[in-house]
Amino acid sequence: MTALVRLLRFAALAAVAGMLALLIWRVTSEPQGPKLVSAVKAGKNPAAPAFALPVLWDHGETWPARLGRALEDGEVSLPELRGHPVVINFWASWCGPCKEEAPLLVASARAHAGEVAFLGIDVQDFKGNARRFLRRYDTNYLSVRDGSDTTYSRYGLTGVPETYYLDARGRIVAHSQGQLSRRELEAGIDAASEDR
Repeated sequence: MTALVRLLRFAALAAVAGMLALLIWRVTSEPQGPKLVSAVKAGKNPAAPAFALPVLWDHGETWPARLGRALEDGEVSLPELRGHPVVINFWASWCGPCKEEAPLLVASARAHAGEVAFLGIDVQDFKGNARRFLRRYDTNYLSVRDGSDTTYSRYGLTGVPETYYLDARGRIVAHSQGQLSRRELEAGIDAASEDR
């Protein structure tokens, strides 16, 4: 075999390997959040993206008693919440609509105490400001902090507030973008509770 033929074969293999690497990079780096939101809208009830986030506000008085041990390590992960419907509310202290819906979430957490786990996920915020917000609204459920925006991205958020409703198996059964109404919140909770 001549040197030129070997060189051409090597170049062809390198080109194929490069294209394969580019394809793998494209598939793995493409945000999955928009696909998740589309699947929820289509009624496919996708599995909620996993997370393990540090506790920012450890007021779990409205949580189901069995979930109390999830607080022991100062972090909450999605698998720890299985077995109960979950309302995940993404929020930030600087968000006007978050301030408007905060009393509604507190009242609903009280009304569903021991049955539904409400979880706030603070994003794009300072810890001190977030804690002042939670104290101001006398928040009676747990809140964690996504300091890296990883969870924010995995859930396909376009802003705050946004709320996801998970059934006891950890599947997303409903999604609310923007400020919640009482009817929308209760409908999401009903959908999350149906499978119990």
